[in-house]
Amino acid sequence: MSEETVTDVLEELARLPTLAHPTVGPAGEEIAVYYDATGRNELHVLDTETGELERWSDGEVPRNARWFLRWDAGGDRVYFHRDDGGDEQNDVYALTRDGTVEPVVEMDGQVVLNDVSEDGDTLLVGSSRDGQMNVYRHDVPTGETTKLTDYDRAAAAATIGPDGERFAFATNETETFENYDAYVADIDGSNVRNLEIGEVGAEVGPADWGPEGERLLVEDNTEGLNRIGVYDLREDAVRWLGDGEHEESAAAFGPDGERVLGTRTREAETVPIVYDLATGESREFDLPDGVAGFSLGDPVLADGRVVLTHTTPTTRPELVAYDLETDETETLIEPEYGPFSPAQLADAEYFTVESDGVPETPQRAVGHDPYEAREIGALLYDSGERPSPLIVNPHGGPRSRDSKRFDLYTQVLIARGFSVLKVNYRGSTGRGREFVETLYDDWGGAEQGDIATAAEHVLDAREWLDEDRVVVFGGSYGGYSAYWQLVQFPELYDAGVAWIGLTDLEEMYETTMPHFRTELMEKYLGDPEDNADLYRERSPVEYAENLAAPLLVVHGVNDHRVPVGQARLFRDRLEELGYEAGAEFEYEELGEEGHASSDQEQKLRLFRLLDDFLDRRIGTEPALASDD
Repeated sequence: MSEETVTDVLEELARLPTLAHPTVGPAGEEIAVYYDATGRNELHVLDTETGELERWSDGEVPRNARWFLRWDAGGDRVYFHRDDGGDEQNDVYALTRDGTVEPVVEMDGQVVLNDVSEDGDTLLVGSSRDGQMNVYRHDVPTGETTKLTDYDRAAAAATIGPDGERFAFATNETETFENYDAYVADIDGSNVRNLEIGEVGAEVGPADWGPEGERLLVEDNTEGLNRIGVYDLREDAVRWLGDGEHEESAAAFGPDGERVLGTRTREAETVPIVYDLATGESREFDLPDGVAGFSLGDPVLADGRVVLTHTTPTTRPELVAYDLETDETETLIEPEYGPFSPAQLADAEYFTVESDGVPETPQRAVGHDPYEAREIGALLYDSGERPSPLIVNPHGGPRSRDSKRFDLYTQVLIARGFSVLKVNYRGSTGRGREFVETLYDDWGGAEQGDIATAAEHVLDAREWLDEDRVVVFGGSYGGYSAYWQLVQFPELYDAGVAWIGLTDLEEMYETTMPHFRTELMEKYLGDPEDNADLYRERSPVEYAENLAAPLLVVHGVNDHRVPVGQARLFRDRLEELGYEAGAEFEYEELGEEGHASSDQEQKLRLFRLLDDFLDRRIGTEPALASDD
C-alpha cells in the first residue's frame, strides 16, 4: 500500500461522522445532538416521528464537542457551552430554531449548566468565578445571576426539583477528603440540609428528582460497590436497590416514576438496567455486549421509550430508542463507517492478569516493594500483523476505565499495524470504592506497575508480538503514565508518546483549575505543603535523565486542565540534560486546542503526528484499507 493510500485511510477514519450528547426535548418528541457529518461539529435536532435530522447551527457552536447540551423548557432553543479555542473557560449560550445565538450566562472561569427548571425561568450553573466551583442561580427573565453555595470543596451535580422551589447537589464539608454528601436546599440557597446518606468517607450524589418532588434518585459507595437508591424526603429514609453484587450507577426515574433507570458494570461492559420499584427487581436491557448509556437529562420520549447510545469495539456509537415493555429497539441515528466495514475493525479480547505492582522490568525512578496482589483487567486489540508491534495505551482519569466500546484512536493505531493494550490498573472505576482508593497517595506506584506487568504478560503469552517494538502512548493521566513508564521502566519501551500529560505535580497543582486542584490533586496526593516529598518523588520531570527511547511530546496550548507548561517543563529539562530536540525527543504544541479535541481537523492533525513519529521511530505496516 502506498503512503498516499495510508494517509487517505487516516483521513477517512478522522472524518467518520460522530454524534455526541443526545438530549431529549421537553415534549419528548425531539432530540438535540452534536453531529459533525458536515466536517464540523454542529448542533442538530432529530424529529423522532419523521426521522428528520435538522441542522440548527452554522459554526456558532464549539468545534470540540466536549461539553453537553440542555433544552430550554419551551422547546424552542437549546443551551450550549462556548469557550475560546478549547480552553474550557465556558460561558452558556442559547441557539434558537431560526439560528439566533445569544449569550445567557457569562462569568469569569469555567461555567457549567447543571439544570433548567420546568418553567424555564431558572438555570442552575456551576462556576469557578470566585475560585472554587460552586452553584449559582441564573434568573432567565431578569438576567440576574446569584451565588447559592460557597464551599471550599467543589459543589456539583446540582438538579432542580419539579416545582422549582428546591434543588439538590453534592459537596464535602468533612475533614475526610474522599467524602461526598448529598444536600437539598431551597432555590434561594437557604435551608441547606445534608441528607446524611452513607458513612463518612463514602461518596454520595443526587441523580434525579421523582415526578412528585418528594423523592431523590441517589447513588452511594458506602458498601464498596456503587449502588442506586431512592431517598424519600418526607420520611428521611433511603431504599437501596439491588443485591450488592454489581457496580451500578443511577441515571433517571423511568416513564411512570415507578421505575428507575441505571447502568451496571460487568468486566469491560456497561449494561443499561431498569428497576421496578414495586418489586425491587431489576432486568438488563436486551442489547449486544458492549457499552450503553442513557441520554442526558430525562431520557424518556413521549411514547415512553428511552433514548440511549450503544457501541461495541467494532460498532460505532448509534442512537437508539428502547421500548421497556417489548425490549424492541429502533435505531434513530445510524452509525456511519465511510469506506470501511465493521468487519475490518479490530475487536477487543478481555483478559486478567495478577499483579503485585512490581513488574520484572527494573524500576529506575522509584523503587517499590511488592504491593497487595490484584487481579487487573485488560483489553488487547490484535492488528493481525505478524510480527506485530505493540502500543501500551493507559487510560486517563485516572478515575476512569477502558471498556468494550468503539475507540477511534485505537482503530487508527490498528490501521498502522500496531496491536494495542489497554489496562484497567488499580484506581480504575468499575471495581468498587476500595479499588479506586488504592491509588490515593500512590500516583506513580502500583498502578504503573500494573501497566508494565500487563505489558510483560502479553509479550510473553502472545509470541506474535514483537518485543523489540513496544511503545507507550497516553493522554491526560494516560500522558502522565506515558512519561512515568518511560522513566520508571525504560528497558521495556522502544518509543513513547506523551499527550497532554502531567510532568511536575507541584506545578500542576498551582496552575490547574480550582476544582481539579482539590478534587484531583489534593484528593489523590494530599496538600502539596504537607506532602511536598510525595509530589516531588512522583513527578516524571525529576527523572528525565532516565529517558532511553525516542519521545514525542504533544500538548494543546489552550489546555486549562493540564496546562501546556507541563510539557514545556519536561522539554526544558531534557534540553538541560543534553538531549537533542528532533533527535532524541520531539516536541509539538497544538494551536487552538485545549485538553484534546473531537474536531475532525484537529484529530487528523494528531493522527498524522502519531503516524509520522511511529513510522520513523518504530516502522509501521498498514493493516487497514478501505473497501473501495
